[in-house]
Amino acid sequence: MTECPSVLPFGNLTTEFHPQVGGKCASLGVMIQAGLPVPPGFAITTHAFAEAGEASGLMPRISELLAQTDITDSAALKAAAAQAREMVTSWKLLDEHQNLLDQNYAELCELVGIPDVPVAVRSSATSEDSPDASFAGEHDTYLWVCGIDNVRQKVRECWASLFTERAIVYRAEMGYPHDEVDMAVAVQKMVKPRSAGVAFTLDPTNGDRSGICIDAAWGFGEGVVSGDVTPDNFLVDKVMWSINRRTISPKTHAHLLVASDNGAHPTVGRVELPAEQVHAPSLTDEEIVAVARLARTAEKHYGSPQDIEWAVDEDLPPGENVVLLQARPETVWSKKHHAVSGKKDPMASIVDTLVNPLSAKKGAATG
Repeated sequence: MTECPSVLPFGNLTTEFHPQVGGKCASLGVMIQAGLPVPPGFAITTHAFAEAGEASGLMPRISELLAQTDITDSAALKAAAAQAREMVTSWKLLDEHQNLLDQNYAELCELVGIPDVPVAVRSSATSEDSPDASFAGEHDTYLWVCGIDNVRQKVRECWASLFTERAIVYRAEMGYPHDEVDMAVAVQKMVKPRSAGVAFTLDPTNGDRSGICIDAAWGFGEGVVSGDVTPDNFLVDKVMWSINRRTISPKTHAHLLVASDNGAHPTVGRVELPAEQVHAPSLTDEEIVAVARLARTAEKHYGSPQDIEWAVDEDLPPGENVVLLQARPETVWSKKHHAVSGKKDPMASIVDTLVNPLSAKKGAATG
């Protein structure tokens, strides 16, 4: 096996490197190599995290601290988590890893022609996005990070998010030892989203795989993911590509770029929306179908139901402006066994074959 570098562009993340880059980075690498429209970027592998932790000498203290903490005591948990994060953010990137980080960020700036290109810096824990336990939302993401000094700092803060209160409790409940998880980090060019959100390649209300369920809102998708914004909802048929359900929600605010008072780079903030946007759909019908087709392509590629994050980039022309930000296995209904009816419905069988050709091929091979 080829030795894994500490920093790798997404396009170079072959399967052999996936254990060192975490679920999020591995998924981005797979999507780019599959030709899906994904913004460029690179992964900082677990080697950088592990060697920074070892050099600091603080990891045994963190493990001991958490082992002695009663996670049912909210005050004790809060104090321990804050202390652990403070220790991790004090870690220093080793020179060889920092040099590779600096080089890859400079190359990304050159690729897109933007000095200090804005990037998303996203946690990518090695236990993340696995089919048996999804850590989505348990670790931190930082948006619109500009300049190499800020990128370096946000990498350390992503490492530290292994020790938020939520992450500590969730890991304990799922049986993941605190000292056996590593953190990789994704650094990805920011899109400038007019609209964004999530999509499931099944209906999350009942597990029906014949449709694609889309949640959408104005601005950045973090408002949808965090639950801060009530999104529009659309259900698209996988075979006919008809929009069979649409719910336009009142969207009083959005997560948008906000100019800085001191002339520094803009940041993402919560902004009240003008009246004409509150009740307006955040996607056109063409964009709804484009998001659905993108989700379906990801599902076909991975061979299982997917939970994706997407955005409509206002800097790109119509027809090319829907981009994929993240894909992970759907973890709720995918675990449930399909109910078997005693009476065969031939039309249902035809539809299932159309929307799930992989299982149809498997059945043909074993029949």
